[in-house]
Amino acid sequence: MLRWVKYTIVVLFWLLVASVLHYTLPQRDVVRVVGTFEQRIDYGENSWFWASGDSGSDVTGTNRDVLFIQTIRQNGKPMVYRNEDTSWGWPPYFKFDTKNLQTEAADLISTKADPQWAVLTHYGWRNEFYSIFPNAVGIRATDDPDATLIPWLNIVILVILAGICLGLFRLLQWFKRSKIDPIAESVGETWDSVDDYADERRSGFRAWLDTWKGKPRR
Repeated sequence: MLRWVKYTIVVLFWLLVASVLHYTLPQRDVVRVVGTFEQRIDYGENSWFWASGDSGSDVTGTNRDVLFIQTIRQNGKPMVYRNEDTSWGWPPYFKFDTKNLQTEAADLISTKADPQWAVLTHYGWRNEFYSIFPNAVGIRATDDPDATLIPWLNIVILVILAGICLGLFRLLQWFKRSKIDPIAESVGETWDSVDDYADERRSGFRAWLDTWKGKPRR
């Protein structure tokens, strides 16, 4: 039973790590920009999925104006992105150019008859039920919408994280082997000695009792 509990905890931990990485690491979509707009947002239960206010603005309010970019993907499905500064917060994109990005997106607006494709970089998820939008962090025009986009940055980050995890695992192995195992062996040997001593005392006491069994009563 404890073994299954251990495996469950390990699986849930790595699922959480994978979810955080999938939400945080940059992703790129090939899209056609069809519009931009600004909307007043009242934060509710989905407030965790909105960035803090733009740099220099008041972040203490319960609502604020948020910029959005409307797009159509290559498969014809719509996708809406929010456009918010991340400033010095998390994720560490250090984005301060929200208005510039909105202008660049507006400049790429095109029609279905004469499409101008663009590569839009973003992080986060889209969930219509909770009104969650990915946050755009960059956009550029492209003449080849079918080009393969290799996530080199993500590969480098994941390799570095894998190296750190492997290093920590090796360090824990060394610490366990050189520090914890000798202590555990010492405690085990001490306990065995105490147990042997107790057995000897019990044997001696039984032997002393046996010497009284054959004596006649007075």
